[in-house]
Amino acid sequence: MVDFNKYDVIIFDFDGVIVDSMKVRDNGFRAIFSDFNTDDVEKLVKYNRKNGGLSRFHKIKYFYEEILKSNIEDSLIKKYAEEFTEIMKSELIKLDYLIKDTVEFIKKNKDIKKLYIASGSENEELNYLCRELGIDHCFSAIYGSPRHKNDIVKSIIEDNKYDNSKVILIGDSINDYEAAKVNGIEFAGYNNISLKDLTNNYVDKFSMLMKCS
Repeated sequence: MVDFNKYDVIIFDFDGVIVDSMKVRDNGFRAIFSDFNTDDVEKLVKYNRKNGGLSRFHKIKYFYEEILKSNIEDSLIKKYAEEFTEIMKSELIKLDYLIKDTVEFIKKNKDIKKLYIASGSENEELNYLCRELGIDHCFSAIYGSPRHKNDIVKSIIEDNKYDNSKVILIGDSINDYEAAKVNGIEFAGYNNISLKDLTNNYVDKFSMLMKCS
């Protein structure tokens, strides 16, 4: 059980923590790469599921360089990323994708903690989705890719001169864990039981926790 009373700042991942978006993201990659071999695309989908905290820019490049064993120009990465963004914007604005357990926790604590989002989702899209879902006002700031999550977390801490011991990151992937570890802050796993092997801080349900005070 995590004692959030020890922390003044809570950084949330977005996908898998605030929105249940994995299947939508998977289908987005299937859509933009529909002209490619299905087995190759499914390798990317598998990679996506294991690396939820990484950006689409990284994953598009990974698809070409590691799966297709081919080079890809930055302009083509941008083109695919823009196509992916349009799919996400049209689908993920649906309130059904919000993880109500997390959202209730956020709303109860938005006035007593500094809350942030640090996500692998594209920055403009991420802010658009949060506005459309009606949760943007809950956060001090919302940051996405192409900046790496490690750098986003570092900036949140350094720009605001936060005490590292008072900051915790909540995520559902190994990439989130690494972003916390490299920045010397606590990590809490959520929505991915394999993370219990990495940390004693695991949230089974936010609804089981008292409101922070």
